[in-house]
Amino acid sequence: MTNETTATTDAALANAGGTRLWVERTGKRRYVGRSSRGARVEIGDIAYDEAFTPGELLKIALAGCSGLSADAALARRLGDDVPVTIQVGGLADDDEDRYPALAERLVVDLSALEPDARERLLTVMHRAIDQHCTVGRTLQAGAQVELSVVGER
Repeated sequence: MTNETTATTDAALANAGGTRLWVERTGKRRYVGRSSRGARVEIGDIAYDEAFTPGELLKIALAGCSGLSADAALARRLGDDVPVTIQVGGLADDDEDRYPALAERLVVDLSALEPDARERLLTVMHRAIDQHCTVGRTLQAGAQVELSVVGER
């Protein structure tokens, strides 16, 4: 992560579909994340029951991305209303102040499938997640992060 005092370019802050994303401080160690589409999420430290920590949001983003990546294959073979839960976790290494490993568990009932169909679905799901989960791919490859601070001098 770089720390600069010059403004990050608008192009560097671009998102899919032209969506703008930002976070606003709402109190001591409390923020709200917003999108120009009207979505919002409460962010805070672990002391706030009604808020996600940034680390929890990272993990939820990973699980959500995996689910969205596998969703078409799951729905095609198990129906549009197939119940799916993706559990996600990983403890931080306090000395390094990072998550050295994250784990996901996709829970879905595959009992209606024949063994060959089950194995094909698992292969397709893993391939879809490996190829299309942008969050997972970014975490595995690492990403350059740029921070600029803009304000009065």
